[in-house]
Amino acid sequence: MRFFGEPIEFDKQAGIGSPVWRGRAQSSEAMQAFAVAVHRNHGRLAALWGEDRRGGGDGFRLHVAFGLDMGHAWLGLDLPAERPVYPDLAGIFSAANRMQRATRDLVGISNEGGDQRPWLRHGAWPADWFPLRHDAGEGGGFVNAPTDYDFVRVGGEGAHEIPVGPIHAGIIEPGHFRFSVIGERLLRLEQRLGYQHKGVEKLFIGRNLAEGARLAGRISGDSTCAYAWAYASAIEAACAVSPPPRALLLRALMLERERVANHLGDLGALGNDAALAFGFSQFMRLKEDWLRLNAQLFGHRFMMDRIVPGGVALDLEAPALASIVEQCDGVGRAVKELKKIYDEHAGLQDRFVTTGAIDAQLARDLSLSGMAARATGLILDARAHRTGYTPPPPWAMLGVRPVTDERGDVAARAALRFGEIFESLRLLREIAVGLPDSGLCAEVPPAAGGQGLGVVEGWRGEVLVGVQLDDAGRLARVHPHDPSWQAWPALEHAVMKDIVPDFPLINKSFNLSYSGADL
Repeated sequence: MRFFGEPIEFDKQAGIGSPVWRGRAQSSEAMQAFAVAVHRNHGRLAALWGEDRRGGGDGFRLHVAFGLDMGHAWLGLDLPAERPVYPDLAGIFSAANRMQRATRDLVGISNEGGDQRPWLRHGAWPADWFPLRHDAGEGGGFVNAPTDYDFVRVGGEGAHEIPVGPIHAGIIEPGHFRFSVIGERLLRLEQRLGYQHKGVEKLFIGRNLAEGARLAGRISGDSTCAYAWAYASAIEAACAVSPPPRALLLRALMLERERVANHLGDLGALGNDAALAFGFSQFMRLKEDWLRLNAQLFGHRFMMDRIVPGGVALDLEAPALASIVEQCDGVGRAVKELKKIYDEHAGLQDRFVTTGAIDAQLARDLSLSGMAARATGLILDARAHRTGYTPPPPWAMLGVRPVTDERGDVAARAALRFGEIFESLRLLREIAVGLPDSGLCAEVPPAAGGQGLGVVEGWRGEVLVGVQLDDAGRLARVHPHDPSWQAWPALEHAVMKDIVPDFPLINKSFNLSYSGADL
């Protein structure tokens, strides 16, 4: 298949996951031309990563996944071993900036031109050590020479900087925020992340498929079901395996419970940041009850290790499904009452409305997906039908109704969470009363040299996992991609022209993952 009249040929990926087409660019110019065509046709940059293939004498490979109306185009570009350089894509898709910098830090392949600052390299790695190269070794000879980061400076009369983090006042992940302000008015925010980097991609290499599944579920704990499903889908595509129908619906049930749990917690935190402690206590009570039922039914509050390649690792009997329906009814009633309180609370709405706004054009420019994009009016949801796109099983039969809001501010992101809770509760009821009789897990024989890309609509947005197997059927390269990669820059735009005290509220309205992006 060819897209947009470009000469690159794409083949449909095996499996029943979200539709993916794989292609190979014969030159850097062809890759760049295809990226331009995707941008011109309102596509997105979904992910970018690198691979060292020199162990087999093949040099390096750049992988770029593009989001299209009909699914995803996964493009590979082979690079020579001596000078692995490719054209800068950040001039086409600004979201490529940090991905390219991380790829250079990890694999040592570089973009020509553009931003050359390090991203994950904080000064503890030798300049010639790249952890994802096949000959990198374990230690790398770490050095104790932290380097200064070249933040963009804002000058002018009355302008000054406020540094925040990476260590924060609460029990949250580390990240540094550099604010440029005049008085309390925010002129610019620049982030420096990478403090949560823990070598996840390196840890995948050489593991078997089951070990990889366990690791995938721990990349970002609040999205364990999304990552586990995306990894499983990638493995199933690489091995040409289809999970049983009951397993797919049980996966959907777990994913929607994960979505509800996070939205409940965030709505409580948003109330707390706007001085409505009542909202915080009520939503956290509901979330705690929700997680306790998870522990009772799945053996884990976050349902870790229950989604595996080929299907699922447990079943739910009729009493368990009945308890889910009963809880959905009770939570639905409580959230409906809390929504009325939030909507009618003048002080809360004063803090929410017009604060931290972004628009649909910026969302497109930043390749946003998921909740942040839908809060600007864009209908981007891998579970739902859209032009040219038929969602994979089981979503097509469930008829997901995506929630959108065009305002793009904190109020929109809060309203979106309420709407998505109600829709997820509807889906959970439908799944619980309509589970088909079938097996729970198909056998997944390792496929030598297989590759696959899994895409799942997590609660934040589009979670992708790219997988390459070696000749023994073990994991040669795994790249997990969190939607926070694209959404962190959106936060930098959202705070401009607001005031410093509004930052915690705006930040919480996105609630992005450090761990999922730092890897």
